[in-house]
Amino acid sequence: METVEKKNVPTKPEQVNSATPFPEFLQIFKNSLKNVFNAREDLDQLSTSRGLPPYVLREIMACSPFSTFISQQYGGRGGQLHEGVALVEAASYESLPLALMFGINWALFIQPVSKYAQESAREAVLKDFVEHRKMGGLMITEPDFGSDALHMQSRWTEQGNNCHLQGTKHWAGLTGWADYWLLTARKFNPQKGLARDLDFFICDANAPGQQIVVEEKFNNLGIYMLPYGRNRIDVSIPATHRLIPQSTGVKMMLDLLHRSRMQFPAMAMGFLTRILDEATDHCRERLVGGKNLFSYDQVQARLSRLQSAVTICSALCVNTCERAGLENNLATHGLEANAVKTYITDLMQEASQSLLQLVGAKGYRLDHFAGRATVDNRPFQIFEGSNDILYIQIGETLLKQMKVAKEKQLLSYLSRFELTSRAVEPLKKLLCFAIDAPLSQRKLAELGELISRIVVMNMVIKLGGKGFSKELISSCLENLQQEIATLVTGYSHTNRTRLIETDQGSSTWRNCLD
Repeated sequence: METVEKKNVPTKPEQVNSATPFPEFLQIFKNSLKNVFNAREDLDQLSTSRGLPPYVLREIMACSPFSTFISQQYGGRGGQLHEGVALVEAASYESLPLALMFGINWALFIQPVSKYAQESAREAVLKDFVEHRKMGGLMITEPDFGSDALHMQSRWTEQGNNCHLQGTKHWAGLTGWADYWLLTARKFNPQKGLARDLDFFICDANAPGQQIVVEEKFNNLGIYMLPYGRNRIDVSIPATHRLIPQSTGVKMMLDLLHRSRMQFPAMAMGFLTRILDEATDHCRERLVGGKNLFSYDQVQARLSRLQSAVTICSALCVNTCERAGLENNLATHGLEANAVKTYITDLMQEASQSLLQLVGAKGYRLDHFAGRATVDNRPFQIFEGSNDILYIQIGETLLKQMKVAKEKQLLSYLSRFELTSRAVEPLKKLLCFAIDAPLSQRKLAELGELISRIVVMNMVIKLGGKGFSKELISSCLENLQQEIATLVTGYSHTNRTRLIETDQGSSTWRNCLD
């Protein structure tokens, strides 16, 4: 793990502007994070209290990091995707909640505003981000319609040149903090009711008539740094602040969410690297049975798996930079986006659990990195689409594509599929079976989990072709093949178990005592 000597850390943020070369800008940003989280504050203690001291947030934002996400036309650094990924990676090495704050602003506000907002609103809002260090978030989820976003009950009606929005939203990151919000609602007609499509609006929470009432702050289990809660929406927003979809509002939402899911590796990259560093350092230093943990075979298996997670995330970051630009409409890229989001968030949880196992009892503390990391990354498997649901969607999408191709043999189809064709050669013996549709939900989820690993393996092989370390690629592919073999075995096993209704007390172990 990187260490910081306080005497070598600058006490004031260095001055930068949009002309500062990105490598220099990134180093200044990293120095600022090290200073605030290691020299001025103890991050382990800071992460156990809710929110952030104002001066900490000011120092983090002093170099205007969000300008990295914004085009030069509006005063930003250019909005280059690879620079945005690198910036979020730097944040996630020091603090996963901080990286999430960056990811929310970037993928769930700045990018959709940059792509879909009307020019007058886009210019005003993005310049405000650059010049006044503003923050923004997205509100989709409602108390009664979590994953079922298409049935949201928030509504809007026309009122002259304004749009009147009413509804309730919850679990929006940065609740009570953000200056701007993207609000989602369905148009209401007194005769027809709520429209099937949905719309997005830019709400300036500091403008008259646009204040959002925070009815409750949640005591979220982890990610203490960011506030969450329940929000009451009753605002009047200028019609010029409505986003304009290229086709429908639903497809705009899918483009937004798929791009965000494909950028999850940016938040995971620094986090997984930090876990590997922490685990390696601990295992070299910790003595058990007269030798360090590093020398034990089981520990090496865990460390190898952690290293493979970093390699996988590297491949996903490259894929993100190549395929998730704003110029691409990702509405139809659900299988790829869902595969990236599900597997990388599963890896984050697996990695933090592994670190916690290696560290032992002292890691089971909220003010220790291992324990905090485990709690903080757990919701990543839930928000922006629960992994259980996304795995089912991957399975459903694959079956639809195979049906169109009139193909039942999995190996045959995957060998021709763009996202998997490179990965099938070493998996031939494992994947040579037919898919007998229709499948139960549990089998769709198992199939989706399997396909996500093959898609990611394909990306790792592509990374190897770009000059990445052959040793790391080889080790990573071996770990992936073992995991895929386990998943194939699970898929081939028939399991129709259900909850068995029993009378209370009729099946107690005490009745079996002699």
